Amino acid sequence: MNDNSFRRSSLIPVATSAVSSPPSGSSGSVSLPHHKLIAYSVALELLAAVRSAQLRDAKLRDEALRSAKSACLNTAEGAGRVTRGDKARSFAIARAEAGEAAAAVEIAASCGDASAASSAEVNRVANRLVALLTGLCR
Repeated sequence: MNDNSFRRSSLIPVATSAVSSPPSGSSGSVSLPHHKLIAYSVALELLAAVRSAQLRDAKLRDEALRSAKSACLNTAEGAGRVTRGDKARSFAIARAEAGEAAAAVEIAASCGDASAASSAEVNRVANRLVALLTGLCR
């Protein structure tokens, strides 16, 4: 079967591969509202920084990853909302989650469960994301 094949019984396209990254902006690709936001790409950068921090404390690692993922998801949700109030609410939640992710890594570093360098990198990215989301909340 090729990419354009259909199941005979249901006429539903059969997916043959999974998308591993958001569409690149090339012509002909589908672009969702959050793909146009710099804040979304910075939120993904925050998630990568939290993952690479390799927190040794399982609870703090779980909290930091959940918060970073939530920052990504709420940023995407805000981009897809229509009314100004709905957008601001989602972006405000994403901003708080970014702060929580940074705090979890900072606490881990204070306890010796992460490096100071990884904490500084997470704080740098989180600071940028918070600044971008603050502008989007207004």
